Amino acid sequence: MSRSRGFTLIEIMVVLVLVGLLAVIAVVNLGGGAQQRELENRARELFLLMQTASEQAVLNNQELGLLIDDNGYRFLMYDDAKQTWGRQKERLFAPRQLPEWMAVVYHTEDNLPKLPGTEDDEESPRPDIVFYSSGETTPFDMELAVGDEEEPVYRIDTDGLNGLKWHPPGEEKPL
Repeated sequence: MSRSRGFTLIEIMVVLVLVGLLAVIAVVNLGGGAQQRELENRARELFLLMQTASEQAVLNNQELGLLIDDNGYRFLMYDDAKQTWGRQKERLFAPRQLPEWMAVVYHTEDNLPKLPGTEDDEESPRPDIVFYSSGETTPFDMELAVGDEEEPVYRIDTDGLNGLKWHPPGEEKPL
Protein backbone atom coordinates (compact mmCIF):
# COMPACT_ATOMS: atom_id res chain seq x y z
CA MET A 1 0.00 0.00 0.00
CA SER A 2 1.54 3.28 -1.03
CA ARG A 3 1.11 6.35 1.09
CA SER A 4 0.85 9.69 -0.72
CA ARG A 5 3.32 12.33 0.34
CA GLY A 6 2.10 15.83 1.27
CA PHE A 7 1.74 18.34 4.07
CA THR A 8 -0.49 17.89 7.04
CA LEU A 9 -2.98 20.53 8.04
CA ILE A 10 -0.89 21.33 11.12
CA GLU A 11 2.24 21.96 9.02
CA ILE A 12 0.34 24.29 6.68
CA MET A 13 -1.16 26.22 9.64
CA VAL A 14 2.28 26.68 11.26
CA VAL A 15 3.72 28.06 8.02
CA LEU A 16 0.76 30.44 7.56
CA VAL A 17 1.12 31.75 11.13
CA LEU A 18 4.86 32.35 10.64
CA VAL A 19 4.31 34.15 7.32
CA GLY A 20 1.58 36.27 8.95
CA LEU A 21 3.85 37.25 11.84
CA LEU A 22 6.67 38.20 9.46
CA ALA A 23 4.24 40.31 7.39
CA VAL A 24 3.00 42.14 10.51
CA ILE A 25 6.57 42.84 11.64
CA ALA A 26 7.49 44.16 8.17
CA VAL A 27 4.44 46.45 8.00
CA VAL A 28 5.05 47.85 11.49
CA ASN A 29 8.71 48.55 10.76
CA LEU A 30 8.07 50.15 7.40
CA GLY A 31 5.12 52.24 8.65
CA GLY A 32 7.03 53.78 11.57
CA GLY A 33 10.10 54.26 9.45
CA ALA A 34 8.33 56.66 7.08
CA GLN A 35 8.16 59.36 9.75
CA GLN A 36 11.81 58.80 10.66
CA ARG A 37 12.84 59.07 7.00
CA GLU A 38 10.86 62.27 6.59
CA LEU A 39 12.45 63.68 9.75
CA GLU A 40 15.92 62.94 8.37
CA ASN A 41 15.03 64.47 4.99
CA ARG A 42 13.60 67.63 6.57
CA ALA A 43 16.56 68.01 8.93
CA ARG A 44 19.06 67.50 6.11
CA GLU A 45 17.17 69.98 3.90
CA LEU A 46 17.28 72.63 6.64
CA PHE A 47 20.98 72.01 7.21
CA LEU A 48 21.78 72.34 3.49
CA LEU A 49 19.66 75.50 3.18
CA MET A 50 21.47 77.00 6.16
CA GLN A 51 24.84 76.17 4.60
CA THR A 52 23.71 77.73 1.32
CA ALA A 53 22.44 80.85 3.12
CA SER A 54 25.78 81.19 4.88
CA GLU A 55 27.65 80.94 1.57
CA GLN A 56 25.24 83.35 -0.18
CA ALA A 57 25.70 85.91 2.59
CA VAL A 58 29.44 85.94 1.97
CA LEU A 59 29.21 85.84 -1.83
CA ASN A 60 26.61 88.62 -2.08
CA ASN A 61 27.93 90.67 0.86
CA GLN A 62 24.40 90.54 2.28
CA GLU A 63 23.20 89.47 5.73
CA LEU A 64 20.65 86.66 5.64
CA GLY A 65 18.57 85.40 8.52
CA LEU A 66 16.50 82.39 9.50
CA LEU A 67 13.19 82.91 11.29
CA ILE A 68 11.72 79.81 12.95
CA ASP A 69 8.13 79.68 14.16
CA ASP A 70 5.65 77.00 15.24
CA ASN A 71 4.62 76.12 11.68
CA GLY A 72 7.92 76.20 9.85
CA TYR A 73 10.77 78.49 8.90
CA ARG A 74 11.66 81.18 6.41
CA PHE A 75 14.72 83.06 5.33
CA LEU A 76 15.00 86.83 5.56
CA MET A 77 17.32 89.37 3.95
CA TYR A 78 18.64 92.50 5.65
CA ASP A 79 18.05 95.75 3.77
CA ASP A 80 20.92 98.12 4.63
CA ALA A 81 19.14 101.19 3.26
CA LYS A 82 15.93 100.68 5.28
CA GLN A 83 17.72 98.92 8.14
CA THR A 84 15.00 96.27 8.30
CA TRP A 85 14.61 92.57 7.62
CA GLY A 86 12.49 91.56 4.65
CA ARG A 87 11.44 88.44 2.82
CA GLN A 88 14.14 86.59 0.92
CA LYS A 89 12.86 86.51 -2.66
CA GLU A 90 14.96 83.67 -4.09
CA ARG A 91 12.87 80.59 -4.77
CA LEU A 92 15.45 78.36 -3.09
CA PHE A 93 14.79 80.17 0.20
CA ALA A 94 10.98 80.05 -0.02
CA PRO A 95 9.17 79.56 3.32
CA ARG A 96 8.88 75.93 4.38
CA GLN A 97 6.14 74.30 6.44
CA LEU A 98 7.02 71.61 8.98
CA PRO A 99 4.76 68.65 9.78
CA GLU A 100 2.80 68.97 13.02
CA TRP A 101 4.62 65.99 14.52
CA MET A 102 8.08 67.53 14.02
CA ALA A 103 9.66 69.45 16.90
CA VAL A 104 12.43 72.01 16.38
CA VAL A 105 14.18 73.26 19.50
CA TYR A 106 17.07 75.71 19.33
CA HIS A 107 19.16 77.83 21.67
CA THR A 108 21.07 80.98 20.77
CA GLU A 109 23.08 83.38 22.86
CA ASP A 110 21.11 86.42 24.06
CA ASN A 111 23.87 88.99 24.44
CA LEU A 112 24.93 89.12 20.79
CA PRO A 113 25.35 92.39 18.86
CA LYS A 114 22.37 93.32 16.69
CA LEU A 115 22.23 94.99 13.30
CA PRO A 116 21.16 98.66 13.29
CA GLY A 117 17.43 99.27 13.47
CA THR A 118 16.46 95.75 14.57
CA GLU A 119 16.49 96.01 18.37
CA ASP A 120 12.92 97.03 19.21
CA ASP A 121 11.10 97.19 15.88
CA GLU A 122 7.91 95.15 16.40
CA GLU A 123 6.65 95.44 12.80
CA SER A 124 9.74 94.08 11.08
CA PRO A 125 10.36 90.34 11.46
CA ARG A 126 13.61 89.58 13.23
CA PRO A 127 15.51 86.37 12.48
CA ASP A 128 16.50 83.91 15.18
CA ILE A 129 19.75 83.04 13.41
CA VAL A 130 21.80 85.45 11.27
CA PHE A 131 24.29 84.53 8.55
CA TYR A 132 26.66 87.49 8.32
CA SER A 133 28.46 88.64 5.18
CA SER A 134 31.72 88.23 7.12
CA GLY A 135 31.20 84.45 7.19
CA GLU A 136 30.15 84.36 10.83
CA THR A 137 26.86 82.94 12.06
CA THR A 138 24.84 83.44 15.20
CA PRO A 139 26.07 80.66 17.54
CA PHE A 140 23.27 78.16 18.06
CA ASP A 141 22.41 74.57 18.89
CA MET A 142 19.32 73.11 17.21
CA GLU A 143 17.60 69.75 17.69
CA LEU A 144 15.04 68.23 15.35
CA ALA A 145 12.95 65.26 16.49
CA VAL A 146 9.59 63.54 16.23
CA GLY A 147 7.46 65.35 18.82
CA ASP A 148 8.63 64.76 22.37
CA GLU A 149 10.46 61.52 21.59
CA GLU A 150 14.02 61.22 22.83
CA GLU A 151 15.40 59.39 19.76
CA PRO A 152 16.28 59.93 17.03
CA VAL A 153 17.41 63.51 17.35
CA TYR A 154 19.23 65.31 14.56
CA ARG A 155 21.37 68.22 15.67
CA ILE A 156 22.74 71.22 13.81
CA ASP A 157 25.08 73.60 15.59
CA THR A 158 27.84 76.15 15.21
CA ASP A 159 30.08 78.19 17.46
CA GLY A 160 29.56 81.10 15.07
CA LEU A 161 33.02 81.04 13.52
CA ASN A 162 33.74 77.52 12.25
CA GLY A 163 30.75 76.72 10.05
CA LEU A 164 27.71 74.55 10.58
CA LYS A 165 27.98 71.00 11.88
CA TRP A 166 25.57 68.12 11.28
CA HIS A 167 25.10 65.52 14.03
CA PRO A 168 23.03 62.41 13.20
CA PRO A 169 21.19 60.45 15.92
CA GLY A 170 23.40 58.54 18.29
CA GLU A 171 26.29 60.96 18.06
CA GLU A 172 27.21 62.16 21.51
CA LYS A 173 26.48 65.77 22.36
CA PRO A 174 29.70 67.63 23.22
CA LEU A 175 29.97 69.05 26.71
